[in-house]
Amino acid sequence: MKLKLDDKGAVVVQDGKPVYVTDDGKEIAFDAPATRDTIARLNSEAKTHREAKEAAEGKLKLFEGIEDPAKALKALETVKNYDDKKLIDAGEVEKVKKEAKEAFDQQLAATENKYKPVVDERDALKNELHQEKLGGAFSRSKFIQDKMAIPVDLAQARFGTNFAIEDGKIIAKDGSGNRVYSRARPGEVAEFDEALEILVDSYPYRDSILKGTGASGGGAGGSGGGTGGKKQVTRAQFDAITDPMERAKVAREATITD
Repeated sequence: MKLKLDDKGAVVVQDGKPVYVTDDGKEIAFDAPATRDTIARLNSEAKTHREAKEAAEGKLKLFEGIEDPAKALKALETVKNYDDKKLIDAGEVEKVKKEAKEAFDQQLAATENKYKPVVDERDALKNELHQEKLGGAFSRSKFIQDKMAIPVDLAQARFGTNFAIEDGKIIAKDGSGNRVYSRARPGEVAEFDEALEILVDSYPYRDSILKGTGASGGGAGGSGGGTGGKKQVTRAQFDAITDPMERAKVAREATITD
């Protein structure tokens, strides 16, 4: 990335952050303090993982010389059986354990069946809440309002599956299931509008769902009764269109009326 300079050669600053221009021409206000904090956090996490790895390797040294863990565990279990009940045959101990486990499994299954309706209702309400939260994010999106040529419901129908609620926060994921990270705040997940813009950038038909940058067509700029010469389509007619590409075309080229 390159710094954006003004006519006098000075660095352009937005909200106190230097603006960089990426190779594809996008402008990003780089948040250096946030990046520094993220790097510090990742370094701390790496140290924690390294220490955990070293501790695990130390514990594994205690088992050096054991070539067949399965046989070793079986031998320990047999010895434990004799130690627990010296007056009971080891086979009887295994039988008692099996019967106890079956009784527990039956009791657990009965408990799960008893509370299954409550669990199902909870999951349904949780899913409904998530859908409401995602729908609100799409409805309030300035990126959709300012940049996209399709209505909110169509944008949500196409990109809604890329968003999920994790720990109460909306998280975007790409087609491979990877989290979408911010360009302006490296190391942090992208906020809704930035994530949506990134997803749209990688969409093969993005030009068909984004608004144009200028007037086009012989009727552009004309009076047309306040519609710019566009064809008028009623909301009912638009809702009846099932093909996504056709809906996008109509939303881009026509005026939808109530």
